[in-house]
Amino acid sequence: MSKFIMTFISLFFVGVFSYGLVVQATPEIRDTCNHNVDKGENPSLQTINCLLTEVALSYDIPPEIVKAIAESESGWQQYNDVGEPLISPDGGIGIMQITNKGKYDQTKLKTDIVYNITAGVEIIDSMFERNDLPTINDGNREIIEDWYFAIMAYNGIKPTNSPIIKATGNRNSGAYQEKVLAIAEKNNLMTISDLPFSVDDFEYDSGSTENIEFTTMHYDFQLPLTRSKHYFNKGQKVGAKTDVNLRKSPTTASASITTLNKGDIVEITGPFQYDTNSKSENHFVWYPIKRNNGTTGFIASSYLDYRFSDVPQDHYAEEKIYYLADRDILNGVGNNKFGMNMDIPRWQVVLLITRANNTSLENRPDPDFSDVSKDYKYYKQIAAAVDEGLFAGTGNNEFKPNKTMTRAEMAVVLQRLYEFPESTSATPFTDLTAEWYRDSVTRLYNAGITEGINEAGTKFGPRNTVTREQFAVFMARAMEPDFRD
Repeated sequence: MSKFIMTFISLFFVGVFSYGLVVQATPEIRDTCNHNVDKGENPSLQTINCLLTEVALSYDIPPEIVKAIAESESGWQQYNDVGEPLISPDGGIGIMQITNKGKYDQTKLKTDIVYNITAGVEIIDSMFERNDLPTINDGNREIIEDWYFAIMAYNGIKPTNSPIIKATGNRNSGAYQEKVLAIAEKNNLMTISDLPFSVDDFEYDSGSTENIEFTTMHYDFQLPLTRSKHYFNKGQKVGAKTDVNLRKSPTTASASITTLNKGDIVEITGPFQYDTNSKSENHFVWYPIKRNNGTTGFIASSYLDYRFSDVPQDHYAEEKIYYLADRDILNGVGNNKFGMNMDIPRWQVVLLITRANNTSLENRPDPDFSDVSKDYKYYKQIAAAVDEGLFAGTGNNEFKPNKTMTRAEMAVVLQRLYEFPESTSATPFTDLTAEWYRDSVTRLYNAGITEGINEAGTKFGPRNTVTREQFAVFMARAMEPDFRD
């Protein structure tokens, strides 16, 4: 954090409004991590893992990020080898290397590791809330990539931290945020997506200390995104990312009970636990799980993936559903459920296509639908979809956001979005009776996006409603040719 410079407003907010939170947060977290009083020596590595994790979660920040920042700043050290507070040449203090003097109790920053961690986490949180930094996708606090610019700002939005080297156009692997994310990848055994920025996104003079000027203030990336592995709940279904040992105790030194195969679904049976080996350098945590056959044990959080409890393993739509979910295009309906067999309403389709199309929601004309007021939750998305020509009203100046999509409507929307080529090949469908959707269905069929609803494949079912899993299949096929028939 050596080059960290806060704006006056950010300093005022953190120093005045959040100062009390530092004091209030520490007793409970100390008890949770069994850490009472600093004695001029660093706690064990797993105690530090606990402190960093618990403070991060109290601010709804992915612990992977906070742990990686602390690793980058201090190597998880509050004190040096002779028991003195760790202070860098530029004045950074302690495990989080806090340099904004005057806004926190300087003595506590030096002698209280929990206070120091909480101060650092508050600063990270304030960076995420800034309105002068670019935003990524929906700004989901659980998704690590969405914190990219907040991590950058923790150190400073200076030319040295530009994601792209202006002179060459190459990725700047030496940028602070890139190094932090590399640490998170390594120590949590996860893959974090490289965000495809361009040289035109950033204006700066490489020889200057002036802040970077961001020319692009919002990004929508269709990439597999990385959700924190610290938010699984008791009773939640999760999947094994790879073949992995189910262990008797929460540590890699524990005996293996059995091996889970990639894709196996298990149930979380309780809160995560920290490694019982206090000297372990691993950043991940351990979850107690139960297999369908009743076998119980522990699995490292790194090897678990989010799964919907109502999507059966090997279901025809399973791979397509998670393809979209991993890209934050499609979400569940709550309670860890996807919403299998539920008809999909028009407003949900609008959300999917605007996310998939990276559609800007700003400065769109009012579509002036009588049933979509400006205070409607998804007004901006509907206005953008209509303005882009992806969606239209249903007549009588109405949009009918809650009306269920039909297969004919689905075909028209996907054709508008992806513009599949015209084909001279006919379809086997005998029920394409209306001109307004016939060409779209024909193009989708010949592109391998859709098929018939009966065994003979001769019926398209244009008036049939579309369920959420069916639309996920159509959407995934449209986006990824490998899914097409």
